[in-house]
Amino acid sequence: MDKKTIKDIDLKGKKVLVRCDFNVPMDENQNITDNNRIVAALPTIKYLLEQDCKIILVSHLGRPKGEFKKEFSLEPVAKELSKLLNMEIIMAKDVIGEDATEKAKNLKPGEILLLENVRFHREETDNDPEFSKKLASMAEIFVNDAFGTAHRAHSSTTGVAEFLPAVSGFLIEKELKFLGNAINNPERPLIAILGGAKVSDKIAVIDNLIEKVDTLIIGGGMAYTFLKAQGYEIGNSICEIDKLDLAKQLMEKANQKNVKLLLPVDTKVGKEFKSDTESKTVKSTEIPSDWQGLDIGEKTIELYSEEIKKAKTVIWNGPLGVFEFDQFSVGTIAIAKILAQIDATTIIGGGDSAAAVKKAGLEDKITHVSTGGGASLEFLEGKKLPGIAALMDK
Repeated sequence: MDKKTIKDIDLKGKKVLVRCDFNVPMDENQNITDNNRIVAALPTIKYLLEQDCKIILVSHLGRPKGEFKKEFSLEPVAKELSKLLNMEIIMAKDVIGEDATEKAKNLKPGEILLLENVRFHREETDNDPEFSKKLASMAEIFVNDAFGTAHRAHSSTTGVAEFLPAVSGFLIEKELKFLGNAINNPERPLIAILGGAKVSDKIAVIDNLIEKVDTLIIGGGMAYTFLKAQGYEIGNSICEIDKLDLAKQLMEKANQKNVKLLLPVDTKVGKEFKSDTESKTVKSTEIPSDWQGLDIGEKTIELYSEEIKKAKTVIWNGPLGVFEFDQFSVGTIAIAKILAQIDATTIIGGGDSAAAVKKAGLEDKITHVSTGGGASLEFLEGKKLPGIAALMDK
């Protein structure tokens, strides 16, 4: 972590603009169904309160596409924050309008102002310099603590850093520490588990990880593209025909680099893509023509578990089956349970794998569950994240 954090600068009594990731799931009645991302921001907010800062929080929620939409208001977040911190959160009616600027101007040390959803302005995602300047003009220092949007070059993630001294909060520091060490300085053996539906989503990740890992375990829908590339019958399983040559190249590269690449040896197949479809387990090389692979089978769970038990560092991104259907969540949950038991650094790269670990009630048994799906993927690809690059160097 060669970037400055809130510990590296004097914040006493300063007015601080903090980019948080409060993009939390809600039900149809605007009730927050998972407050993890809000809880993840608390260490930074509490530290700023200890420094007597005047705190202005900014975040997006959902995809309002540049329009004010009541269902994407951050009001429920203000209520949740108020409950968690046991103090009043001042809520602005807008982002850079009269209400927000007035409230920001009158903010006292130890008070918190939450601006309305920053994506109510199209200028946010356009990274418009004028908009960034107005946002920055409310504060003296910028703190980015939104790892989930660090891969986006938006006004509230990179734009404001042009106008204010910019440092990271504790969450971004923690994310970079775990993901960075796992990739660049891991305790070995290092194992990566990759799932999810498509190879195309993970090409760059697989390519980068083959350079780093000792074993690469593949599951989920993308396993069938690899099986098909080896000439096996995969029935109606999801497959990217245009990526077969690429799958062959990746397997060849793993072979050259002496990386063990594991694919499912048996598969739980279903008649249809439905939660209650008829199912059975077959060899992965013999999937019947009118069935589709929807989960890894018992033998594969055993094979993967034995390999994972040897690991000292594990990175996991993407479920190993259609885990939203209970009967096809068995593989994903079994692997989550193994990760919870082993004596190793275990890192879940956000997104669906984080949801799976939560569903299994195991998140407190994992070393680090990332708050950013897309950001952690791009980090694992070896890409520079704009929201990190914009921060001041140590």
